[in-house]
Amino acid sequence: MSIKVAKLTKKYGEQVAVNQVSFELHKGEIVGFLGPNGAGKSTTMKMITGYLPATEGNTTVCGFDVETQPLEIRKRIGYLPEANPLYYDMYVREYLEFSAGIHKMKNAKTRIDEIISLTGLNKEVHKKIGMLSKGYKQRVGLAQAMLHDPDVLILDEPTSGLDPNQIVEIRDLIKKIGKEKTVLLSTHIMQEVQAMCSRAIIINNGQIVADDQINELQQTHQPQKALIISFDHEVNDSSFKKLKYIQHSEKLDAKKWKLHTEKPDELRKEVMKWSLENDVNIASMQTEIHSLEEVFRTLTQNK
Repeated sequence: MSIKVAKLTKKYGEQVAVNQVSFELHKGEIVGFLGPNGAGKSTTMKMITGYLPATEGNTTVCGFDVETQPLEIRKRIGYLPEANPLYYDMYVREYLEFSAGIHKMKNAKTRIDEIISLTGLNKEVHKKIGMLSKGYKQRVGLAQAMLHDPDVLILDEPTSGLDPNQIVEIRDLIKKIGKEKTVLLSTHIMQEVQAMCSRAIIINNGQIVADDQINELQQTHQPQKALIISFDHEVNDSSFKKLKYIQHSEKLDAKKWKLHTEKPDELRKEVMKWSLENDVNIASMQTEIHSLEEVFRTLTQNK
């Protein structure tokens, strides 16, 4: 595995910012790391990269221990922090050459040309970083993180400040990179997670409250459940509203109904039996899937 986090904890005096966090990430995974502001996302990412020491727990990256083998960790991790620190007085290419020198890269010029093309910085390469828009500054930070071809990418709000076209471009780039590497990214944009990630880890108040494939999270943590049924003709709810597993029914249009239930599988069977007994044709029937945003709110709203 690429990343293994075991009972990671960070305390600031009496305050516990991250509490006994554990998870594993494997090569080829793009995992969304989600949580409200102050939940512990950035703190956890900083501990994984070695920028912040853990109070308790252990982290390994590609088999190397973050605490005892920090130089090996830095060789294998590309990190884009939320603040994205850059040298504004440097030109784009100059900054990437500087970063390549830190990593003692061979064939640096070829790799710099490649990463400039990958991140769409070609037109801005001869400008000073301080002259760039926020979106292009973000691209420079991403280029720096990927420059040394790391096995693991830790990206804290990677699409922050990008316009819709740039977001799509960076999203496609991350998806392409994720086929060969391990990517852990945090974002508040749920659509980004659904577009890029197959799995999400949700943290709240310093503790992990969910870790699963996104489709499983949507199925398991639905605040409400319902069947969406389309008939081939108009149907009056008086003919099915007495079915055992229906809590209440909601008419969406002349031929379409939403049937709310706590047991969608049982209701599905019941509706199929009812339709056969009453000679009613069902055009389509599906369980309503709630958005990842709804799941996120359900899991992170403090009671």
